Amino acid sequence: MTQAVPPKGAGPLARREARLAWGLLLPTIAIVSAVVIVPLLSIFWISFKPIGLADLRPPAPVVRESLRGEGEDLRLQYRLRNSSRDVAVTGVTLGDTLPEGLTVRAADDRCEVTDAEIFCALGDLEGGGRDEVEILVATAGGDIDALGDLAEASPPALTGTAPNILTNLDFTLENFARIFDGDEFWGVLGVTLFYTVFGTVGALLFGLFAALLLDTSFKGQGILRGLYLFPYVAPVIAVAFTWIILFDPFSGSANALLLRMGVTENAINFFGDRPLALIMVTVFEIWRYFPLSFLFILARMQSIPEDMYEAADMDGASPFQKFWFLSLPQLMGILSVLFLLRFIWTFNKFDDIFLLTGGNAGTRTLTVNVYEQAFAVSNIGAGAAVAVVIFGCLLIFSAFFFKVISREEGL
Repeated sequence: MTQAVPPKGAGPLARREARLAWGLLLPTIAIVSAVVIVPLLSIFWISFKPIGLADLRPPAPVVRESLRGEGEDLRLQYRLRNSSRDVAVTGVTLGDTLPEGLTVRAADDRCEVTDAEIFCALGDLEGGGRDEVEILVATAGGDIDALGDLAEASPPALTGTAPNILTNLDFTLENFARIFDGDEFWGVLGVTLFYTVFGTVGALLFGLFAALLLDTSFKGQGILRGLYLFPYVAPVIAVAFTWIILFDPFSGSANALLLRMGVTENAINFFGDRPLALIMVTVFEIWRYFPLSFLFILARMQSIPEDMYEAADMDGASPFQKFWFLSLPQLMGILSVLFLLRFIWTFNKFDDIFLLTGGNAGTRTLTVNVYEQAFAVSNIGAGAAVAVVIFGCLLIFSAFFFKVISREEGL
Protein backbone atom coordinates (compact mmCIF):
# COMPACT_ATOMS: atom_id res chain seq x y z
CA MET A 1 0.00 0.00 0.00
CA THR A 2 1.50 3.28 -1.07
CA GLN A 3 1.51 6.27 1.25
CA ALA A 4 -0.07 9.47 -0.05
CA VAL A 5 2.43 12.25 -0.68
CA PRO A 6 1.28 15.66 0.62
CA PRO A 7 1.07 18.32 -2.06
CA LYS A 8 4.06 20.54 -2.48
CA GLY A 9 3.93 23.61 -0.27
CA ALA A 10 1.41 22.13 2.20
CA GLY A 11 3.89 21.23 4.94
CA PRO A 12 4.43 23.16 8.19
CA LEU A 13 7.73 24.61 6.92
CA ALA A 14 6.03 25.99 3.81
CA ARG A 15 3.26 27.51 5.89
CA ARG A 16 5.79 29.19 8.19
CA GLU A 17 7.64 30.55 5.17
CA ALA A 18 4.39 31.90 3.74
CA ARG A 19 3.54 33.63 7.03
CA LEU A 20 7.03 35.10 7.18
CA ALA A 21 6.76 36.34 3.58
CA TRP A 22 3.41 38.00 4.28
CA GLY A 23 4.81 39.50 7.46
CA LEU A 24 7.70 41.04 5.55
CA LEU A 25 5.36 42.36 2.87
CA LEU A 26 2.84 43.80 5.32
CA PRO A 27 4.66 47.12 5.98
CA THR A 28 5.03 47.71 2.23
CA ILE A 29 1.37 46.91 1.61
CA ALA A 30 0.32 49.24 4.44
CA ILE A 31 2.48 52.12 3.15
CA VAL A 32 1.29 51.70 -0.45
CA SER A 33 -2.32 51.53 0.73
CA ALA A 34 -1.89 54.69 2.79
CA VAL A 35 -0.22 56.57 -0.07
CA VAL A 36 -2.55 55.44 -2.87
CA ILE A 37 -5.87 54.25 -1.45
CA VAL A 38 -6.47 56.91 1.21
CA PRO A 39 -6.14 59.90 -1.20
CA LEU A 40 -8.28 58.05 -3.73
CA LEU A 41 -11.02 57.43 -1.18
CA SER A 42 -10.77 61.07 -0.09
CA ILE A 43 -11.37 62.24 -3.66
CA PHE A 44 -14.41 59.98 -3.96
CA TRP A 45 -15.72 61.31 -0.63
CA ILE A 46 -15.26 64.98 -1.59
CA SER A 47 -16.79 64.47 -5.04
CA PHE A 48 -20.20 63.87 -3.40
CA LYS A 49 -19.91 66.96 -1.19
CA PRO A 50 -21.13 70.51 -1.99
CA ILE A 51 -17.80 71.90 -0.86
CA GLY A 52 -15.92 75.00 -1.95
CA LEU A 53 -12.35 76.07 -1.43
CA ALA A 54 -13.27 78.05 1.69
CA ASP A 55 -14.91 74.98 3.25
CA LEU A 56 -11.61 73.11 3.56
CA ARG A 57 -11.12 74.97 6.84
CA PRO A 58 -13.89 73.93 9.27
CA PRO A 59 -16.12 76.74 10.62
CA ALA A 60 -14.67 78.24 13.79
CA PRO A 61 -14.68 81.55 15.66
CA VAL A 62 -11.71 83.81 15.00
CA VAL A 63 -10.70 86.58 17.43
CA ARG A 64 -8.43 89.60 17.35
CA GLU A 65 -7.35 91.06 20.69
CA SER A 66 -6.12 94.60 21.22
CA LEU A 67 -5.63 97.15 24.01
CA ARG A 68 -7.16 100.48 23.05
CA GLY A 69 -7.63 103.94 24.53
CA GLU A 70 -5.91 105.51 27.51
CA GLY A 71 -6.73 106.71 31.00
CA GLU A 72 -10.41 106.24 31.85
CA ASP A 73 -11.11 104.96 28.34
CA LEU A 74 -8.53 102.15 28.45
CA ARG A 75 -10.25 98.94 27.36
CA LEU A 76 -9.37 95.42 26.30
CA GLN A 77 -11.17 94.70 23.04
CA TYR A 78 -11.97 91.31 21.47
CA ARG A 79 -13.29 91.33 17.92
CA LEU A 80 -14.77 88.00 16.84
CA ARG A 81 -15.94 86.73 13.48
CA ASN A 82 -17.17 83.46 12.05
CA SER A 83 -14.68 81.97 9.60
CA SER A 84 -17.57 80.57 7.57
CA ARG A 85 -20.01 82.79 5.74
CA ASP A 86 -22.74 80.14 5.63
CA VAL A 87 -22.49 77.85 8.67
CA ALA A 88 -23.24 79.08 12.20
CA VAL A 89 -20.98 78.32 15.15
CA THR A 90 -22.91 77.53 18.34
CA GLY A 91 -21.86 77.73 21.97
CA VAL A 92 -19.03 80.20 21.44
CA THR A 93 -16.95 80.87 24.56
CA LEU A 94 -13.90 83.04 25.11
CA GLY A 95 -11.30 82.65 27.84
CA ASP A 96 -8.27 84.81 28.50
CA THR A 97 -5.78 85.78 31.19
CA LEU A 98 -5.00 89.42 31.88
CA PRO A 99 -1.32 90.33 31.70
CA GLU A 100 0.30 91.66 34.85
CA GLY A 101 -0.27 95.37 35.27
CA LEU A 102 -3.92 95.39 34.19
CA THR A 103 -6.98 95.19 36.41
CA VAL A 104 -10.62 94.96 35.39
CA ARG A 105 -12.87 97.93 36.14
CA ALA A 106 -15.99 96.79 34.26
CA ALA A 107 -16.78 93.83 32.05
CA ASP A 108 -19.29 92.88 29.40
CA ASP A 109 -22.52 91.39 30.78
CA ARG A 110 -21.68 88.07 29.11
CA CYS A 111 -18.31 87.80 30.84
CA GLU A 112 -17.21 86.65 34.28
CA VAL A 113 -13.95 87.86 35.80
CA THR A 114 -12.17 85.93 38.56
CA ASP A 115 -8.89 87.54 39.60
CA ALA A 116 -7.02 87.78 36.29
CA GLU A 117 -9.12 85.15 34.51
CA ILE A 118 -11.81 86.18 31.99
CA PHE A 119 -14.51 83.84 30.74
CA CYS A 120 -17.25 84.94 28.30
CA ALA A 121 -20.22 82.87 27.09
CA LEU A 122 -21.14 84.51 23.78
CA GLY A 123 -23.82 82.16 22.48
CA ASP A 124 -24.16 81.56 18.75
CA LEU A 125 -22.30 83.26 15.93
CA GLU A 126 -24.19 83.18 12.64
CA GLY A 127 -22.52 82.50 9.32
CA GLY A 128 -20.46 85.54 8.39
CA GLY A 129 -21.44 87.09 11.72
CA ARG A 130 -19.26 89.30 13.88
CA ASP A 131 -19.24 90.17 17.58
CA GLU A 132 -17.28 92.44 19.89
CA VAL A 133 -16.44 92.21 23.58
CA GLU A 134 -14.99 95.15 25.53
CA ILE A 135 -13.62 95.03 29.06
CA LEU A 136 -12.69 98.28 30.78
CA VAL A 137 -9.31 97.96 32.46
CA ALA A 138 -6.99 100.10 34.52
CA THR A 139 -3.22 100.19 34.74
CA ALA A 140 -0.89 101.08 37.55
CA GLY A 141 1.09 103.37 35.28
CA GLY A 142 2.95 100.87 33.14
CA ASP A 143 3.77 101.30 29.46
CA ILE A 144 0.48 100.86 27.61
CA ASP A 145 2.18 99.75 24.38
CA ALA A 146 4.12 97.08 26.28
CA LEU A 147 0.96 95.90 28.02
CA GLY A 148 -0.82 95.76 24.68
CA ASP A 149 1.96 93.61 23.26
CA LEU A 150 1.69 91.29 26.27
CA ALA A 151 -2.06 91.00 25.81
CA GLU A 152 -1.76 90.17 22.11
CA ALA A 153 1.11 87.73 22.75
CA SER A 154 -1.19 85.40 24.70
CA PRO A 155 -4.13 84.62 22.37
CA PRO A 156 -7.45 83.89 24.07
CA ALA A 157 -8.93 80.42 24.08
CA LEU A 158 -12.00 80.06 21.87
CA THR A 159 -14.47 77.19 21.73
CA GLY A 160 -17.52 76.56 19.59
CA THR A 161 -19.21 73.78 17.68
CA ALA A 162 -20.24 73.73 14.03
CA PRO A 163 -21.03 71.00 11.50
CA ASN A 164 -18.04 70.20 9.31
CA ILE A 165 -19.07 69.67 5.72
CA LEU A 166 -16.04 67.47 5.16
CA THR A 167 -16.96 64.93 7.84
CA ASN A 168 -20.77 65.00 7.98
CA LEU A 169 -22.96 62.52 6.11
CA ASP A 170 -24.65 65.00 3.79
CA PHE A 171 -24.05 63.94 0.18
CA THR A 172 -25.19 65.31 -3.14
CA LEU A 173 -25.00 64.55 -6.85
CA GLU A 174 -24.88 68.23 -7.81
CA ASN A 175 -21.18 68.05 -8.68
CA PHE A 176 -21.70 65.29 -11.23
CA ALA A 177 -24.88 66.92 -12.53
CA ARG A 178 -22.93 70.13 -13.13
CA ILE A 179 -20.21 68.22 -14.97
CA PHE A 180 -22.51 66.35 -17.35
CA ASP A 181 -24.94 69.24 -17.86
CA GLY A 182 -24.62 70.71 -21.35
CA ASP A 183 -22.15 70.02 -24.14
CA GLU A 184 -19.08 71.43 -22.40
CA PHE A 185 -18.04 68.17 -20.77
CA TRP A 186 -18.26 66.15 -23.97
CA GLY A 187 -16.21 68.75 -25.82
CA VAL A 188 -13.54 68.59 -23.11
CA LEU A 189 -13.64 64.78 -23.21
CA GLY A 190 -13.21 64.85 -27.01
CA VAL A 191 -10.19 67.14 -26.71
CA THR A 192 -8.73 64.86 -24.04
CA LEU A 193 -9.17 61.75 -26.19
CA PHE A 194 -7.66 63.46 -29.25
CA TYR A 195 -4.68 64.66 -27.25
CA THR A 196 -4.20 61.30 -25.52
CA VAL A 197 -4.67 58.94 -28.48
CA PHE A 198 -2.63 60.88 -31.04
CA GLY A 199 -0.03 61.86 -28.46
CA THR A 200 0.41 58.24 -27.36
CA VAL A 201 0.44 56.70 -30.84
CA GLY A 202 2.72 59.43 -32.17
CA ALA A 203 5.22 58.97 -29.33
CA LEU A 204 5.29 55.20 -29.98
CA LEU A 205 5.74 55.59 -33.75
CA PHE A 206 8.51 58.18 -33.43
CA GLY A 207 10.16 56.09 -30.72
CA LEU A 208 10.02 53.03 -32.98
CA PHE A 209 11.44 55.00 -35.91
CA ALA A 210 14.29 56.36 -33.77
CA ALA A 211 15.06 52.87 -32.44
CA LEU A 212 15.24 51.48 -36.00
CA LEU A 213 17.69 54.24 -36.95
CA LEU A 214 19.99 53.55 -34.01
CA ASP A 215 19.76 49.76 -34.00
CA THR A 216 22.94 49.53 -36.09
CA SER A 217 26.43 50.56 -34.99
CA PHE A 218 28.01 53.65 -36.55
CA LYS A 219 30.35 56.44 -35.53
CA GLY A 220 28.70 58.94 -33.19
CA GLN A 221 25.90 56.59 -32.21
CA GLY A 222 26.29 57.31 -28.48
CA ILE A 223 26.16 61.08 -29.00
CA LEU A 224 23.00 60.78 -31.10
CA ARG A 225 21.36 58.61 -28.45
CA GLY A 226 22.11 61.25 -25.84
CA LEU A 227 20.62 63.97 -28.04
CA TYR A 228 17.48 61.90 -28.49
CA LEU A 229 16.99 61.90 -24.71
CA PHE A 230 17.15 65.70 -24.42
CA PRO A 231 13.39 66.41 -24.79
CA TYR A 232 12.56 63.92 -22.05
CA VAL A 233 15.20 64.89 -19.47
CA ALA A 234 14.98 68.66 -19.96
CA PRO A 235 12.80 70.58 -17.46
CA VAL A 236 9.29 70.87 -18.80
CA ILE A 237 9.01 74.57 -17.94
CA ALA A 238 12.17 75.31 -19.95
CA VAL A 239 11.15 73.43 -23.09
CA ALA A 240 7.55 74.71 -22.88
CA PHE A 241 8.63 78.36 -22.83
CA THR A 242 11.16 77.63 -25.57
CA TRP A 243 8.33 76.41 -27.78
CA ILE A 244 6.19 79.43 -26.88
CA ILE A 245 9.00 81.83 -27.84
CA LEU A 246 9.86 79.84 -30.97
CA PHE A 247 6.26 79.91 -32.27
CA ASP A 248 5.35 83.38 -31.03
CA PRO A 249 3.25 85.17 -33.70
CA PHE A 250 5.15 88.45 -33.31
CA SER A 251 8.78 87.59 -32.58
CA GLY A 252 9.01 83.83 -33.07
CA SER A 253 11.60 82.33 -35.39
CA ALA A 254 9.08 79.92 -36.93
CA ASN A 255 6.81 82.72 -38.14
CA ALA A 256 9.75 84.78 -39.38
CA LEU A 257 10.97 81.81 -41.43
CA LEU A 258 7.52 81.08 -42.88
CA LEU A 259 6.99 84.72 -43.82
CA ARG A 260 10.43 85.02 -45.43
CA MET A 261 9.88 81.82 -47.44
CA GLY A 262 6.50 83.07 -48.62
CA VAL A 263 4.63 80.12 -47.12
CA THR A 264 2.17 82.47 -45.42
CA GLU A 265 1.31 86.13 -45.77
CA ASN A 266 0.35 86.71 -42.13
CA ALA A 267 1.83 85.52 -38.87
CA ILE A 268 0.28 82.33 -37.49
CA ASN A 269 -0.82 82.16 -33.86
CA PHE A 270 0.20 78.55 -33.28
CA PHE A 271 -0.95 78.39 -29.66
CA GLY A 272 -3.90 80.77 -29.94
CA ASP A 273 -6.02 79.57 -32.89
CA ARG A 274 -8.36 76.59 -33.07
CA PRO A 275 -7.73 73.79 -33.95
CA LEU A 276 -4.04 74.54 -34.51
CA ALA A 277 -3.40 75.00 -30.79
CA LEU A 278 -4.61 71.45 -30.03
CA ILE A 279 -2.44 70.06 -32.83
CA MET A 280 0.57 71.95 -31.50
CA VAL A 281 0.21 70.72 -27.92
CA THR A 282 -0.19 67.18 -29.28
CA VAL A 283 2.99 67.56 -31.35
CA PHE A 284 4.74 68.86 -28.25
CA GLU A 285 3.57 65.76 -26.36
CA ILE A 286 4.94 63.50 -29.10
CA TRP A 287 8.27 65.34 -29.27
CA ARG A 288 8.75 65.43 -25.50
CA TYR A 289 7.94 61.80 -24.70
CA PHE A 290 9.07 59.76 -27.72
CA PRO A 291 12.54 59.23 -26.08
CA LEU A 292 10.97 57.02 -23.41
CA SER A 293 9.48 54.75 -26.07
CA PHE A 294 12.76 54.89 -27.97
CA LEU A 295 14.74 53.57 -24.99
CA PHE A 296 12.45 50.63 -24.28
CA ILE A 297 12.02 49.65 -27.93
CA LEU A 298 15.75 49.86 -28.66
CA ALA A 299 16.56 47.69 -25.64
CA ARG A 300 14.05 45.08 -26.82
CA MET A 301 15.31 45.15 -30.42
CA GLN A 302 18.87 44.56 -29.35
CA SER A 303 17.78 41.44 -27.44
CA ILE A 304 16.33 39.79 -30.56
CA PRO A 305 18.64 36.92 -31.72
CA GLU A 306 20.65 37.73 -34.83
CA ASP A 307 20.15 34.17 -36.11
CA MET A 308 16.60 35.05 -37.14
CA TYR A 309 17.75 37.89 -39.37
CA GLU A 310 20.58 35.79 -40.84
CA ALA A 311 18.09 33.07 -41.75
CA ALA A 312 15.79 35.67 -43.29
CA ASP A 313 18.69 37.06 -45.38
CA MET A 314 19.41 33.58 -46.69
CA ASP A 315 15.73 33.25 -47.69
CA GLY A 316 15.94 36.58 -49.56
CA ALA A 317 13.66 38.58 -47.26
CA SER A 318 13.52 42.33 -47.83
CA PRO A 319 14.19 44.82 -44.99
CA PHE A 320 10.47 45.55 -44.74
CA GLN A 321 9.65 41.83 -44.53
CA LYS A 322 12.24 41.34 -41.81
CA PHE A 323 10.75 44.21 -39.84
CA TRP A 324 7.11 43.17 -40.34
CA PHE A 325 7.45 39.43 -39.80
CA LEU A 326 10.44 39.25 -37.40
CA SER A 327 10.95 42.50 -35.48
CA LEU A 328 7.36 43.65 -35.01
CA PRO A 329 6.05 40.39 -33.46
CA GLN A 330 8.96 40.47 -31.02
CA LEU A 331 8.18 44.10 -30.13
CA MET A 332 4.44 43.69 -29.60
CA GLY A 333 4.85 42.95 -25.89
CA ILE A 334 6.84 46.09 -25.10
CA LEU A 335 4.69 48.19 -27.45
CA SER A 336 1.56 47.06 -25.60
CA VAL A 337 3.02 47.97 -22.23
CA LEU A 338 4.25 51.33 -23.52
CA PHE A 339 0.86 52.10 -25.05
CA LEU A 340 -0.89 51.37 -21.76
CA LEU A 341 1.52 53.46 -19.69
CA ARG A 342 1.72 56.36 -22.14
CA PHE A 343 -2.09 56.44 -22.52
CA ILE A 344 -2.59 56.68 -18.76
CA TRP A 345 0.16 59.25 -18.29
CA THR A 346 -0.99 61.40 -21.21
CA PHE A 347 -4.64 61.22 -20.10
CA ASN A 348 -3.50 62.56 -16.72
CA LYS A 349 -1.13 65.15 -18.20
CA PHE A 350 -1.66 68.68 -16.91
CA ASP A 351 1.56 70.68 -16.80
CA ASP A 352 2.38 70.61 -20.53
CA ILE A 353 -0.96 72.02 -21.70
CA PHE A 354 -1.21 74.46 -18.81
CA LEU A 355 2.24 75.91 -19.57
CA LEU A 356 1.67 76.11 -23.33
CA THR A 357 -1.90 77.42 -23.58
CA GLY A 358 -3.45 77.45 -20.11
CA GLY A 359 -6.27 75.33 -21.53
CA ASN A 360 -7.36 78.08 -23.96
CA ALA A 361 -7.99 77.91 -27.71
CA GLY A 362 -9.68 74.52 -27.57
CA THR A 363 -6.98 72.74 -25.53
CA ARG A 364 -8.95 72.32 -22.32
CA THR A 365 -8.57 68.73 -21.15
CA LEU A 366 -10.13 66.97 -18.17
CA THR A 367 -7.10 67.56 -15.97
CA VAL A 368 -7.17 71.28 -16.78
CA ASN A 369 -10.88 71.17 -15.97
CA VAL A 370 -10.04 69.75 -12.53
CA TYR A 371 -7.76 72.71 -11.85
CA GLU A 372 -10.28 75.27 -13.10
CA GLN A 373 -13.18 73.81 -11.12
CA ALA A 374 -11.20 73.39 -7.90
CA PHE A 375 -9.16 76.60 -7.85
CA ALA A 376 -10.38 79.06 -10.50
CA VAL A 377 -14.06 78.57 -9.58
CA SER A 378 -13.21 77.49 -5.97
CA ASN A 379 -15.49 74.45 -6.24
CA ILE A 380 -13.47 71.63 -4.72
CA GLY A 381 -16.38 69.18 -4.97
CA ALA A 382 -16.77 69.69 -8.71
CA GLY A 383 -13.01 69.36 -9.21
CA ALA A 384 -13.00 66.09 -7.27
CA ALA A 385 -15.96 64.89 -9.35
CA VAL A 386 -14.00 65.50 -12.56
CA ALA A 387 -11.07 63.59 -11.03
CA VAL A 388 -13.43 60.68 -10.32
CA VAL A 389 -14.59 60.78 -13.94
CA ILE A 390 -10.95 60.63 -15.06
CA PHE A 391 -10.37 57.64 -12.80
CA GLY A 392 -13.47 55.93 -14.21
CA CYS A 393 -12.36 56.53 -17.81
CA LEU A 394 -8.91 55.10 -17.13
CA LEU A 395 -10.42 52.14 -15.31
CA ILE A 396 -12.67 51.35 -18.29
CA PHE A 397 -9.76 51.73 -20.70
CA SER A 398 -7.50 49.47 -18.61
CA ALA A 399 -10.18 46.77 -18.36
CA PHE A 400 -10.79 46.93 -22.12
CA PHE A 401 -7.05 46.91 -22.83
CA PHE A 402 -6.33 43.85 -20.69
CA LYS A 403 -9.34 42.05 -22.15
CA VAL A 404 -8.06 42.62 -25.68
CA ILE A 405 -4.50 41.63 -24.72
CA SER A 406 -5.67 38.44 -23.00
CA ARG A 407 -7.74 37.56 -26.08
CA GLU A 408 -4.73 38.11 -28.35
CA GLU A 409 -2.54 35.94 -26.14
CA GLY A 410 -5.21 33.25 -25.82
CA LEU A 411 -5.51 33.56 -22.04
